[in-house]
Amino acid sequence: MIRVTINGRAHDLPHPTSLAAYVSSLGANVRMIAIALNGEVVRRDDWQDVVLSDGDTLEIVRAVGGG
Repeated sequence: MIRVTINGRAHDLPHPTSLAAYVSSLGANVRMIAIALNGEVVRRDDWQDVVLSDGDTLEIVRAVGGG
């Protein structure tokens, strides 16, 4: 089990997982979110290659439109 911090809250994941797999499990519209891992923005094209590890910190933000 690994522990990561996501948007300021601790979460336990059963094993290291790719960022793409984690985002997919959220059911989020990937076109509408941006992710920073340990303070660095991760390009969407790289999500499959990035593996979440124990102690990582994620910030996930969603674009909101309006007028």
